[in-house]
This record gives sequence, structure tokens and C-alpha cells, in this order.
Amino acid sequence: MIFAANLKCNHTRASFELYLKALNETLGTHNNNIFVFPPSVAFSQKESFFTQGTQNFYPCINGAFTGELGKEHLDEFGIKCVLIGHSERRIYENEALIKAKFDFAKKQGWQIFLCIGEDLKTKQEGKTKDFLKKQLENLDLAYEKLIIAYEPIYSIGTGVSAKNEDIGEILDFLHTLTKAPLLYGGSVNENNIKEILKINHCGGVLVGSAALKVENFITLIKGSK
Repeated sequence: MIFAANLKCNHTRASFELYLKALNETLGTHNNNIFVFPPSVAFSQKESFFTQGTQNFYPCINGAFTGELGKEHLDEFGIKCVLIGHSERRIYENEALIKAKFDFAKKQGWQIFLCIGEDLKTKQEGKTKDFLKKQLENLDLAYEKLIIAYEPIYSIGTGVSAKNEDIGEILDFLHTLTKAPLLYGGSVNENNIKEILKINHCGGVLVGSAALKVENFITLIKGSK
């Protein structure tokens, strides 16, 4: 199972060093199935027993792109894992930019976590599958280092997870489109993670608020067994 923590706009370099230390002590050795996405100002050059990823980047090596992160910046921290398409970024990014980021990351051979998900209106109108299929259009779903996270927007940060039967239906649908590992994200917590991980084709979770404190993320990992 894959366990990924998106720390969003939380943590400083100092606090993330403590997060890294605690998670390292728990893991003991490198675990290829644990991923953490800190904010860029908190990137660490210390050895970690998990994979450190970036929440955002711009599809460039470097250049005249004010305020952006290029490959050169990620290389300094050995980061080769990227989050693309999170709903909190899609507010500012169109499909053309998302594709450019995907294609750039693929060219670099990076691990890609691609986030997709519908809002409540789309779900209520019964258009979820068409909406998700459109989000996946023109992307290489056969890329060997691709992981797809289904995150219904109405569940992100709300404390209300999607119904397990709804998650199962969508993961079954996505499995017909790609062989990439499929994750669920959206108000995952210690009370629902075991049942979520039992859902057919669910290969893990992408966690937000429930992973902001390292002890909570560790509890999720241990409690899932």
C-alpha cells in the first residue's frame, strides 16, 4: 500500500526537520511506499527513509519564470517525485499547463502523482466519469512511474469522505483506463482508512490534514495493518 502525505501550505524548514526525524525513526529503513510532499521552503537535504516530493513545479530547468520552481531547484534536494493536478492548484492551472507539467516530468523520468476529482455539482448531475475521463485526456496513462489519486473535491478538507461504494465505482472505472496504481484522497483518517484500503483497486491513500502532524501520519500507517 502507498501512503502519501500532502502537507500543503504548512510547516517550516525547522518543523519539517522534526517531522522527517520522527518518521525516519519509525520507518528505520527506506520504504518505497511512503511519500511526503512538504512546501518548497521546507525541503530537506537530510537523508530520509521516505520519498520527498514537491507539491508544485514549473516545466522548465530554470529561466525567466518569476516565482516558479524549476528542475534545477528540485535537483538540489534530490527531488524526483511531483504532485500534479491537485484541485487546489487546478484553480490556477488550465489543462494545457497540467499536460506540459506531466510531459516534462515524464521526460525527466520522475514519479508522478496525478490528482483528479469532481465537485459536488458534477457528482449530483451524474457526470463524474465523463469529467474524470476528460481530466485524463491527452496524458500518457501507460507511463510506468504514474500514480493516480482520486480526490473528490467535496471531500477534501471537509471531514466528510466519499461513500465507499462511490469510491469503489470510480476506482473500478479508472482501472479500465489505466494500470497505474490508484489512490484515494479526501478526509482520510484513522477511523476510515482500514475500510477505504479494502476497496477494490485501492492501492493506498493521499492524506492531507490528517497527516499534518507526523504522529497522526504514523498512526495512519500503523493503523492500516
